Parts: sequence; structure tokens; C-alpha cells
Amino acid sequence: MSTYISKEITAELDAARIAGLKKTSRLRVEIGDNTYKILRLWRDGFTVEAETTPQLRGLVDIYDGANHLYQCLIIADEDEAGEMRYEFKRSTAAADKAPLDFYRAPDAPIALLGHED
Repeated sequence: MSTYISKEITAELDAARIAGLKKTSRLRVEIGDNTYKILRLWRDGFTVEAETTPQLRGLVDIYDGANHLYQCLIIADEDEAGEMRYEFKRSTAAADKAPLDFYRAPDAPIALLGHED
């Protein structure tokens, strides 16, 4: 016995799946002044909705709500079931402060309080 699903039903199922992913995801990709909702994110890449998102390329920033997670260099991979897949050529975790160029002991004082004589 073989199962046949028409193209219209497959398209509706894909649209419902993408709508569910968009509703639950807080992740977004930002390129320039434009932002797009990320449907799925994994170690080597992410997907966005193929219909509403233009072809992305180059350096992008990935956010979880207001938190900057990564700065990434991306390339397009494939379009499958309404999702455009992108892979990372480089992914750098974002930090909220500049890296230190010296060793800081874990038990070092934060500030030095003194007493004037």
C-alpha cells in the first residue's frame, strides 16, 4: 500500500509547521537594520522562513531576545520544506566586555578600599 499526499496538503502542513516554529522561537538574525526570525538553531547553522526572508550572506548577528549571542559569517546551504538553511563559516560568541590581555586571579579584589590618614 502506498500513501500519496497532494502538493497542496504538503504545502499546508509545511506552513503550519513553520508558523508553530515562529511562534515558539525567540531567536533572530540581524543583518544591517533588518531582522528575521530564526526557526531552528544548531551548532553549525540555522534556518529561517524561505518565503519572507531574502537571501542572506556575509556577517550577521544572532540574538536571543535582547541578548547578543553570536557574530557569524554565513553561507546559504539549501531550501527545504519552506525553510532556508544557512551554515556557519565562522561563529564567535559575543561578550559584553572586552577581553583581558592579562591574567586575573579568581580571588583578586574587585576594588581597593583605603583609609586616608
